[in-house]
Amino acid sequence: MAKSIIKTDQAPAAIGTYSQAVKVGETVYLSGQIPLVPETLELISGNVEAQVRRVFENLRAVAHAANGSLADVVKLNVFLVDLTHYPLVNQVMAEYFDAPYPARAAIGVAALPKGAAVEMDAVMVVDD
Repeated sequence: MAKSIIKTDQAPAAIGTYSQAVKVGETVYLSGQIPLVPETLELISGNVEAQVRRVFENLRAVAHAANGSLADVVKLNVFLVDLTHYPLVNQVMAEYFDAPYPARAAIGVAALPKGAAVEMDAVMVVDD
């Protein structure tokens, strides 16, 4: 089965040896997004809520580049430096997703690239 690389300038460029997303068949694997502003590759200014929103915006841009949307996400992984922000993630996520929600994991981590408070990756299924 052929794979295709998904790339958009509407989300931050990869800052390492990875692609923004890879599509295999109808499945799209979206790489982890941290709250970088696409134009500057700098962390968004503001609080953790601003970071969570920026991550969702970055994921939405990559999903769109793969001819999908956040509604097509079937699995979401959330990585948080501070798990006390878990309720905030739920609150903001409810603005970006409608029921039925994707499967999800929330994982506490010691640190994230560039000092980010949150990172998310996703798996999406789209029609060819």
